[in-house]
Amino acid sequence: MNEKVIWDLRIEQVIEKLKKGKRIDGRKLDEYRPLEIKAAFSQNADGSAWVKLGATEVVCGVKFGLGEPYPDSPDEGALSVNAELLPIASPVFEVGPPNEDATELARVVDRGIREAKAIDFKKLCIEEGEKVWIVFIDIYAINDDGNLFDASSIAALTALLNARIPKLEDGEIVKKEYSGKLKLGKLPLLTTFAKISNFILLDPCLAEEKSKEGRFSVATTEDKKITAMQKGEVGAFKLKELENCIDLAFEKSAAVRKTIKESIGED
Repeated sequence: MNEKVIWDLRIEQVIEKLKKGKRIDGRKLDEYRPLEIKAAFSQNADGSAWVKLGATEVVCGVKFGLGEPYPDSPDEGALSVNAELLPIASPVFEVGPPNEDATELARVVDRGIREAKAIDFKKLCIEEGEKVWIVFIDIYAINDDGNLFDASSIAALTALLNARIPKLEDGEIVKKEYSGKLKLGKLPLLTTFAKISNFILLDPCLAEEKSKEGRFSVATTEDKKITAMQKGEVGAFKLKELENCIDLAFEKSAAVRKTIKESIGED
């Protein structure tokens, strides 16, 4: 039996279970899969995190680099987010430059952090107009079982929360020495939903992603602000459905933040 036939049968199973009010893995429609986080797992990154959401696994590293500021913001540092969908994560991911899916993933994570003003870029200025810190966030998918958006967002935020700013001497980075921790003003997180028939599912697994007609991701902060939204696929969401998704995102992201804080030893 070829892979397409297998997935067709799997999709049929997802839809049939939903008609009975059930999900393929037994969860409620508004329930996340089990979440595991390991913070600061890398000895070489300035900040890092490993996240397992169900069977989806993502690692993230933060690295500070020296660079020139943008001409229109001479007293501000910068942020660069990159995502790679490694071939070890899925048989459909290929070696090579980031594809459209990886680019979209990086941009949505970036937008959620940037628009929340989670990082005070002015504090990353070393010498106005000359030298600033650039925060590089690198996300790597190592197993894809659906919802890489939320897993990547959780990993990026966790890595930022344990990130340390390198020490400078004579304008050069001193390896393995740090001047202090990066401080975040907000804690933005993505929450992702899939629409299948008339059902809205939180945190879709891979079988549910393949069954979906539409995808909606929203980035929210702890003070209930929306910092980014992303609609995927061709299926449409009604206004009331989006409102319900946003309300649920505020609720669920609060629980995820608590798990993140526990992983880095904060209450």
